[in-house]
Amino acid sequence: MELTAAEKEANLWSGGQRPLNASYGKLMMWFFIVSDALTFSGFLVSYGFSRFKNIDSWPIADEVFTHFPFLHGIDAPMYYVALMTFILIFSSVTMVLAVDAGHHMNKSKVTFYMLLTIIGGAVFVGSQAWEWKNFIKGEYGALETKGGQILQFINADNGERVSIADFSISIPTERSAHKGSNGVWYKSEGTLPSYSVNEVVEGFQGNKNLVIRIEKLDENGQKIILSRDDSLDKVENAVAVVEGANLVHNEYGNRLFADFFFFITGFHGFHVFSGVVINLIIFFNVIIGTYERRGHYEMVEKKLVYIGILSI
Repeated sequence: MELTAAEKEANLWSGGQRPLNASYGKLMMWFFIVSDALTFSGFLVSYGFSRFKNIDSWPIADEVFTHFPFLHGIDAPMYYVALMTFILIFSSVTMVLAVDAGHHMNKSKVTFYMLLTIIGGAVFVGSQAWEWKNFIKGEYGALETKGGQILQFINADNGERVSIADFSISIPTERSAHKGSNGVWYKSEGTLPSYSVNEVVEGFQGNKNLVIRIEKLDENGQKIILSRDDSLDKVENAVAVVEGANLVHNEYGNRLFADFFFFITGFHGFHVFSGVVINLIIFFNVIIGTYERRGHYEMVEKKLVYIGILSI
């Protein structure tokens, strides 16, 4: 005897066909989650190993992620990162509510909660792009020695960071970017920094209130600040001006920090972006009644499984 539509729906939501009491779509989604969890685990284990290996020079997160939209100049360590985490978790909650509404065949609630999920995901992706922009641009600038050590500038009176733009002097000289076409011994570079090494060094030498802070940490977990005499000696070893961060240079400290930041957050950002795109497709299918005609909202539930891993 053929099952009624209600019986078919009940059978579908309870797991569907054997084995494992799961439909093919759900089973494949769980396979995907396992592989995705292993991928992220590999990323995080690599990050943890590298951080432990370079623990004495790893940048302090509270000093790197201090920006908050529309609050320029206000020190807000990790506040926006916490807000982004809340937005991501909130999107997962609204997706759960959409699935629950689908269980009850409530099209209007599924539409509403999926819209909130899409908005939350889009806000998160936009926030991550804004965070990348600030991380790449930098705020203070630094010098880099031949050995790759980062030298930051500190006001000796109050212990606060000082931007190289605040003390560098202008030296009229012709500057040009190195190009690989000039010879194999040249290293190609992008845009030139705002100041040359000589402009920063001479400005530092002329300002007696400035000292150098190196990327190494002391026993209290704070970056080591050199004396004025040691700072003058250290700055003589500078070979490059660093502004912001990329895959080669990093004004915040150890360059591995920037490498992992771009790789892991970039992969996760693509993850969330793809989730938003798929949610949009399902959202419009909900609006035009595709799942109403099928008699179930299993596709919304399978999307929930995907959304769950976005909070990693």
